[in-house]
Amino acid sequence: MAQSSALKRPPALLHPQAEWETVRHPDRASPSARTGAKPPRTLADRTTELPSAPAGDLADLGLLGAAVDRERRRGRGTLSNASGRYESLARIAFDDGWRSLEDLPPFKTTVTIDSTRKIITRNESPDISFDRSINPYRGCEHGCVYCFARPTHAYLGLSPGLDFESHLFVKPDAAALLEKELSAKNYEPRTIAIGTNTDPYQPIERKYQVMRQILEVLERAGHPVGIVTKSALVLRDIDILSRMAERNLAKVAMSVTTLDPQLARTMEPRAATPGRRLETLRRLSAAGIPTTVMVAPIIPAVTDPEMERILEAAATAGVQGAGYVLLRLPLEVRDLFREWLVANFPDRVEHVFKLIRDMRGGKDYDSTWGKRQTGAGPYAWMLGRRFEIACEKLGLNKIKRPMTTEHFDPPFKAAKQLSLFG
Repeated sequence: MAQSSALKRPPALLHPQAEWETVRHPDRASPSARTGAKPPRTLADRTTELPSAPAGDLADLGLLGAAVDRERRRGRGTLSNASGRYESLARIAFDDGWRSLEDLPPFKTTVTIDSTRKIITRNESPDISFDRSINPYRGCEHGCVYCFARPTHAYLGLSPGLDFESHLFVKPDAAALLEKELSAKNYEPRTIAIGTNTDPYQPIERKYQVMRQILEVLERAGHPVGIVTKSALVLRDIDILSRMAERNLAKVAMSVTTLDPQLARTMEPRAATPGRRLETLRRLSAAGIPTTVMVAPIIPAVTDPEMERILEAAATAGVQGAGYVLLRLPLEVRDLFREWLVANFPDRVEHVFKLIRDMRGGKDYDSTWGKRQTGAGPYAWMLGRRFEIACEKLGLNKIKRPMTTEHFDPPFKAAKQLSLFG
């Protein structure tokens, strides 16, 4: 076994027989560690389960061997739970001779209250169509292995791997915060995007209903909203969305990555099946809600052959708009995706990454504005042309129905006016 700077045994309630090795990374110190400040207490300090890794040779600290046994991660998307990039320590489970690793508990979903003080996030990105968004949750139980939002969990002292899909954060005060921000004196309404980072209709929304509360605020304020989701749970709010759509205040985009239910189950295990997503689009469209299908992300040599069939199925469901996004592999997502690809498509790994690099200027990822969504080069051009031809043939993207801000009325406007006479 490789030597380490520290060897620790966790509290007995973690596991009485599994040893844990703590490896210090001088090049991965957190921002607070580099400045000498005391790091903030994170969820990782308060939970009773630590990121784990398989037993075996730990000599290759570049990989940190953080794969988790299949039974412990059943129903999850990623295969491992390596420490976040800001952590100076990485905890790795190894067998101390008692053959007890298989007795470690499975990853269970935990939810922590996020006491944020602002709910609308601003951006100045020139290559996206919105300048503000709301994320009711941090982390996403859908577990999509390719999710580009995974690296954000590192800011919380957690892993972008299994932690991202099992250690979740809810913002229960989102609706109240939204009312306050919409009522600000200098607020100028523009479409708010919801679901562009983590899915607002992920499974825990059934219990917390944060998204529905947000929609109720937006409806009362006459504020436009655009939603992106993979969940059929959006149908729960079809009453609000249909009323908002009558005033050009709402639209819904559904991501459909593949029509193969087996592939979808492996790649995005807790999202709705492809068939359920198409049925959701049909019902939303029938209710008069403008719908868009997002063929996203397109994974070269894995899902890209399905592009035309996905668009055709969505058009049959009554969808009027379509879009696509090329697979994005920022930071830890690259290794998590490669690990998944090796496990599920070992014969395609090199080919897939060659195509990715052909579209990313020789790199695994290029975050340049204008290129990160669609890539560049011959293969990326071909994907774009295939998309354009299919949309033209199916009559998609021909009807533009812009949303309006003409109905906007600040939530607390009446209260402010009455206060003048008090």
